[in-house]
Amino acid sequence: MGGHLRKSAWFGNGVDPEMYDPKNVQKEDVVAIRQKYDIPDGWNMLLFVGRLAWVKGVRNLLQAMPLVLKENPNTKLVILGKGEEQADIQETAERLNIKDKIVYRFDFVDEKERILHYAASDVCVFPSIYEPFGIVSLEAMAMEKPVVVGAKGVVGFKEQVVNGGVDQCGVHINGGDPADIAWGINKTLRDPEKAKNWGENGRRRVLEYFNWRKVAEETSKIYESLL
Repeated sequence: MGGHLRKSAWFGNGVDPEMYDPKNVQKEDVVAIRQKYDIPDGWNMLLFVGRLAWVKGVRNLLQAMPLVLKENPNTKLVILGKGEEQADIQETAERLNIKDKIVYRFDFVDEKERILHYAASDVCVFPSIYEPFGIVSLEAMAMEKPVVVGAKGVVGFKEQVVNGGVDQCGVHINGGDPADIAWGINKTLRDPEKAKNWGENGRRRVLEYFNWRKVAEETSKIYESLL
């Protein structure tokens, strides 16, 4: 969809790009997060943030990990969130024999700590199957992180994330297909310089379209058009 968005995508969704700014994060805080999860220098840190429910696609993400690890063995997935799928996530990791490459944080993580996790990650993955308009991808994009997002069906991520061209900031995948999730992650990890550029594009996109002032302006226009 490029830089174009339906008006409905504006309504009430945005992030504070001054709070979500990688320049405000201290390097030692990023190092501390990675050390906390035993992620060595040079390894990839994948990050999922969200409610642990079927619609978020997190179990499919776990099922994608063997294919990711086959191409990128020095990779760990960090999962932040709570929900009804906690036990299933643990069981899936055990069954797939990948539990040493998965980190779970089944608790509430406040905004300040969440920002540090974005800063510490290399790729943020949100393989939702249904998501009218998710905020986590905007948070990750504001932090200059490339994103791999579910974009099949009713998923607002496909309007936020540019999937190709000079403004590309991430990769669209089918959140219901573990093989496609793995493809998107591996594509992003394959070229770190390109992924870095996608992250920079993502922040520019947030600054242009998804900051709270812009959201307020566009919401006001919608109300005015209805009066």
